[in-house]
Amino acid sequence: MAQRSERVKRYIEDTGLPFDVLIDDSRETLKTYGVWHRIGFDAWNIARPALFLIDRRGIIRYAFVADSQTEFPEHGEIVEELGKLAGQ
Repeated sequence: MAQRSERVKRYIEDTGLPFDVLIDDSRETLKTYGVWHRIGFDAWNIARPALFLIDRRGIIRYAFVADSQTEFPEHGEIVEELGKLAGQ
């Protein structure tokens, strides 16, 4: 079941997340970035787990898009990629 905007907004307020969170009810951005999961064994009509690291010029320098809801990039891989961005 897809998350409702109100629940996500409440979570953001309750936790005080220090970054912006995109709420894409229309799924337009999900489709543009290739993370929309229309239908599958483990989920439907939601975003696949994804991580994009974007440099200061707005260029995507690292992209991870999972094949399933249980797949995530390794922490070491993320730290390595962040180090590369920091060195730019």
